[in-house]
Amino acid sequence: MLIDHLSRQLREREAHSLRRSRRIVELPCAPRVSVSGNAHAARPMRAFCSNDYLGLANHPELRAALAEGACRWGVGSGASHLISGHTRAHAALEDDLADFLARCIPQARAIEFCSGYMANLALLTALGDADTTIFADRLNHASLIDGGLLSKATMRRYAHGRTDVLADQLARCTTPIRLIVTDAVFSMDGDLAPLPELLALAERFDAWLIVDDAHGFGVLGEQGRGTLAHFGLRSERLICMGTLGKAAGVAGAFVVAHETIVDWLVQAARTYVYTTASPPALAHTLRASLRLVRGEEGERRRARLRDLVRLLRTRLGALIADRPELGWRLGESSTAIQPVIVGGNEATLSLSAALEARGLWVPAIRPPTVPVGSARLRITLSAAHDEDDVASLVDGLEHAAKELP
Repeated sequence: MLIDHLSRQLREREAHSLRRSRRIVELPCAPRVSVSGNAHAARPMRAFCSNDYLGLANHPELRAALAEGACRWGVGSGASHLISGHTRAHAALEDDLADFLARCIPQARAIEFCSGYMANLALLTALGDADTTIFADRLNHASLIDGGLLSKATMRRYAHGRTDVLADQLARCTTPIRLIVTDAVFSMDGDLAPLPELLALAERFDAWLIVDDAHGFGVLGEQGRGTLAHFGLRSERLICMGTLGKAAGVAGAFVVAHETIVDWLVQAARTYVYTTASPPALAHTLRASLRLVRGEEGERRRARLRDLVRLLRTRLGALIADRPELGWRLGESSTAIQPVIVGGNEATLSLSAALEARGLWVPAIRPPTVPVGSARLRITLSAAHDEDDVASLVDGLEHAAKELP
């Protein structure tokens, strides 16, 4: 019965161009990879689908740091943080992260998690009790949505970026605790949340602002401090989650917040308390990554990434303007995430396949990840790309536009 039930659902997904498949990457994370899968042998590709925004995932200093960390700490932590798995490497990384974001959050402390998904589940389930209302942007990441649904809090969602709707919801709220929850850089659109306005509402209505800065940390703001620094924000009402497997190039995540909030997470965050701590060698490596992010090399890479984003938007914007009959739309994004919104699932899959035939890997993003009717190519750039990569991508899109029906 179960197999028949699942098989029917898989066929339904296939019929609606929604079935997904995994690809196998044969080389380290980089703009040039070798990819197999989907019944194809491995072939070289230019990849525009990685979150390695600064190109640090295969950096020689981080490879050396990981080897050094493994020699010093071994390859496993052996227990949860609250038993015996919290090493000096973990503690030092948390101190570094708290110091890094102290300009944005007074009395800051940090807590490390194995992934951003676990960090967001921890935040919303530990803070979202029966006395709480969560106000969530409708385009928030799945982990924030799931965390809110799993919490004991009342959950209210507001239209994307609509601070007027949020203000009205806050004005009518009667619970003593109010949490405004938002992505900083929205992962499928690349646009920035109106964080200054959201913080002003938090202060006006005695609320807290939880910011998922997965795609801004390391990329935006002074020294890569993220979207909070990009907007020049500072408040103890800010709670920042950031990931360490994107711009930082390694793995894991963190929360930085007022020390009392972090203390409560240590006590009550189930995805922290009841899981084995991440390998201390990774924490050791992440300290080296943070030094690169904060230093001159990090600044050079951020400047390089900004230049590539401008080049892509200029060339791709011109192509779309010249071919309005295609119905493509370039998202309003100044970040490394550059969506080309196509619309239908089949058309988006066909465009992705046409690019792949030219050695360009740009996956199609379809519902439920994005709203129905807004399937897209999600182009992500890295500081490790070069101008020739961008030119090849735009040329590939131009040829696909001519060849597709």
